[in-house]
Amino acid sequence: MEPVIEVGGLTARADGALLLDGVDLTVRSGGVTALVGPSGSGKTTLALALLGEAAPGVRLRGSVRVAGVDVVGEEGPTRAARDVRGRVVSYMPQHPAHALNPARRIGSVLTELARLHRPDGTDDSGGTGRAGGTGGTGGGRSAAGREHAAGALRAAGLPDNPGFRRRFPHQFSGGQRQRVALAQVLACGPSVLVLDEPSTGLDTVARLRLADRLTRLAADGYALLLLSHDHDLVRAVAARTVTLDRGRVAAAGPTAEVLPAPAAPPPPVAATAPVRPSGAVLEARGLTAWLHAGRRGEVLRDVAVRVPEGGCTAVVGPSGSGKTVLARCLAGLHERHRGHLAFRGEPLPVLRRRTARQIRGVQYVWQEVRGSFDERRTVLEQVARTAVRLRGLTPREAERQARAVWERLGLSAEHTARPAASLSGGELQRAALSRALLAEPGVLICDEITTALDSVSTELVTAEITRLREASDTAVLWIGHDLALVERLADDLVVLDSGGVVDSGDSRTVLGAPRSETTRLLLRSRHLGTAGPAALEPVPPGVQRKEHLQP
Repeated sequence: MEPVIEVGGLTARADGALLLDGVDLTVRSGGVTALVGPSGSGKTTLALALLGEAAPGVRLRGSVRVAGVDVVGEEGPTRAARDVRGRVVSYMPQHPAHALNPARRIGSVLTELARLHRPDGTDDSGGTGRAGGTGGTGGGRSAAGREHAAGALRAAGLPDNPGFRRRFPHQFSGGQRQRVALAQVLACGPSVLVLDEPSTGLDTVARLRLADRLTRLAADGYALLLLSHDHDLVRAVAARTVTLDRGRVAAAGPTAEVLPAPAAPPPPVAATAPVRPSGAVLEARGLTAWLHAGRRGEVLRDVAVRVPEGGCTAVVGPSGSGKTVLARCLAGLHERHRGHLAFRGEPLPVLRRRTARQIRGVQYVWQEVRGSFDERRTVLEQVARTAVRLRGLTPREAERQARAVWERLGLSAEHTARPAASLSGGELQRAALSRALLAEPGVLICDEITTALDSVSTELVTAEITRLREASDTAVLWIGHDLALVERLADDLVVLDSGGVVDSGDSRTVLGAPRSETTRLLLRSRHLGTAGPAALEPVPPGVQRKEHLQP
């Protein structure tokens, strides 16, 4: 088939730095092309260029053609680029918080996007939509827009019932927001989908469903460009893969040739209990949480979790099971809850009532960190400020310690002087971890902090956390979907589903001899890329519906 995306000699510069250096790329309809590479290699800069867009201060040169339209030329983005955005090529950012309007219900946004980019009410093939046939009248466009919105939700693996469409973005889990962002992309009716880390925040079952969904979209004729650190997902769906390294194409060709073979599945875990530290630093008992006033919209129900000194307790479960709400309750950010929370045996109030000792003692690093950085100041200044405020260090000493942590996490001195907007998602994630570590906390809550990282950066992060536990007995609450990391890091494991604990105990026992169907399903679904979406086991209906039960 003819190429729908043609990139030739594309360069991108910002403040003297070369972000892309003569990149060539071709993407064809009816298939998936993957773009992989380390954090900061230029993947997102290239993705934005396909829309004729760039981050502030970035200058584009070269050639980018999408569906025969020149969107970038030697003078930079062209005027014609605006005509292809949304309608021809749609982009889903890595963190859905950047794409979702927190003040609007998702149903109205989806309908508006469909009407804006498909004003004639036609379907993807150019024919009249099922709700169309009205010659483009306002009523016909409204009906077609609603139908396209419903279809986009279904295509993204979400329900299209009225209650779901009336929810706001903050009422979804991270994995659900990822799929809502995908639905927004699909509602525009594009022929080209550019998806930046779409598996971020997804549990193993949802990740398998995503692989199947992407394969089906390609079979329906879409051209997909997949930006991902998830090599198992890439192997499962992409026919071709392009590797970027420091802004240059390092390799390109069939995926099986570009990416190394997947690691063999690990042997079964022996169900023997390890020796664990005693004495809980952070503890929750009988924790119940809800979303709305009047205790409506329950998302946690009678949850218990404890993190011992120097130990690591992991929390896993399907997307939407309540993991992030649990973390936010422990961090003092979610106030609609009841139950007992304690730090070093003392009651732990909500954040606005915590003492400086408690704030320093319990540090939280979450998944979508960009909004927590001031775009006007350097990242180093903001990271060091934690040690100035909470530990009383001088700015010079705080910056010295910040640089030391920074380097252990694989960030260079050049990154320290840059504003947040110029860092990639993976670089900014490590900066956020550095900021929390500068407080020297008693407990570190890590909520999906490796989802934006390549394998090398992930190893540096886990090594730093291991060093922290051994050197200072810092306790870690680890929330994640990567069961391989959980096996390596966690002493204890809690499995959540539909807001309740369905499995708990030492991690080896829980993973080696799971008691719940939820845990067994997560384990069966973990090895994406070894057999492909066609080999998926049917998901029991009782488990399929669980992530949709939150009001």
